[in-house]
Amino acid sequence: MTLDRIAPALFVLLWSTGWIVAKYASPHADPLTFLSLRFLLAAVLFAVITSVSRAVWPASRSGWIHGVASGALLHGVYLGGVWWAISQGVPSSVSGLIAALQPLLTAIAAPFIVGERLSAAQKSGVVLGLAGLTVAIAPRLAILDADTLQIALLPLVVNILAMASVTAGTIYQKRFLQQGDLRAIATLQYVGGFAVVAPLALLIEPLRVDWTTEFFLAMGWSVLGLSLVSIMLLLYLIRRGQVSRAASLTYLVPPAVAIESWFLFGEQLTVPMIIGTLIVVVGVWLTNRKTRVIA
Repeated sequence: MTLDRIAPALFVLLWSTGWIVAKYASPHADPLTFLSLRFLLAAVLFAVITSVSRAVWPASRSGWIHGVASGALLHGVYLGGVWWAISQGVPSSVSGLIAALQPLLTAIAAPFIVGERLSAAQKSGVVLGLAGLTVAIAPRLAILDADTLQIALLPLVVNILAMASVTAGTIYQKRFLQQGDLRAIATLQYVGGFAVVAPLALLIEPLRVDWTTEFFLAMGWSVLGLSLVSIMLLLYLIRRGQVSRAASLTYLVPPAVAIESWFLFGEQLTVPMIIGTLIVVVGVWLTNRKTRVIA
């Protein structure tokens, strides 16, 4: 099928814009408030699509629970953490670089989850990926005094934990949501995402929204381009067993985000950032490279 061939690359291309829109939207709304509105609109949109197309909702209570739980991980914790971290000063290029480490984290978790042993190349890839991230962000942290460093470290840690959450969410969905209509599952997942970020927004944010053209543009792209098209592509890839093909292209995301951030927001492309990104690219490539087994 044509979609099978282009879906991985299309998903990665669209997904890379997520860090750009997070940075673009931050001056116009609090991050968790923005995501609460986005998830609510996306849930309503998918519910309408599910009803109009007469898609079948999960037949069991466990199906509903798994849909909501996977959405809490994939959308609520992951995007909530990323958007909050970017709003707290983590450059979108650095955040995109952290997200690119997801295949490495999956490779680390694989021996404990499915008993899959890592090859020597994969182990080297994991080490290179972590080293590349260190090279990219260490100079930024080294110039900070102790007090500022403590403040800067928290958003970075939250961003890394968010990356771990999307890894867990992908594994969770692969295990518990192999059956069921993708449209209904997407609806439940946005409900799960909303259930995570809305209470947090009420708790820690003043619910600031500037109803500007920029806000509506960011919301429109977030709901239609990211929440609708990108997520449907992700669910399709997971169902078709092609997540590895999309993962093999994730090494293109950090350079793309870094260039887009430099062009749109003036984020500096420093020598350590460029070198660190290249090291991460090699590490992710090694981790995802298919090795030939010689009998």
